[in-house]
Amino acid sequence: MADTQQAHPRAEQKAARLAKQINTFAKAHGGAEGQIAYIGERGARIVLVGEDGDWGDLVAPSYEIAEKAVEKAGITVHEAFDGEFAAKVRTGPYEWKRMAGIQIGG
Repeated sequence: MADTQQAHPRAEQKAARLAKQINTFAKAHGGAEGQIAYIGERGARIVLVGEDGDWGDLVAPSYEIAEKAVEKAGITVHEAFDGEFAAKVRTGPYEWKRMAGIQIGG
């Protein structure tokens, strides 16, 4: 993947900005863990799960920048979003309503 992608201008600054956002999330939620998912030409999605079960995500312009950001933030990164990591996510009424709407075409 890395061989086919061109270097992103200001990659270090972008990684530092994302790391700051990750740290802000972690501070607000008692800590955080993450998972990076490649999303094609758009880059990579960093999914964050707080110790309190709240979750959020950020999009990095490349997988490499996402890796640098989580490394700078110092959070635990999981290979996949499954098992015990996925079980930490707390969903609320909004998520359940949204998932139900998707299932019935809403």
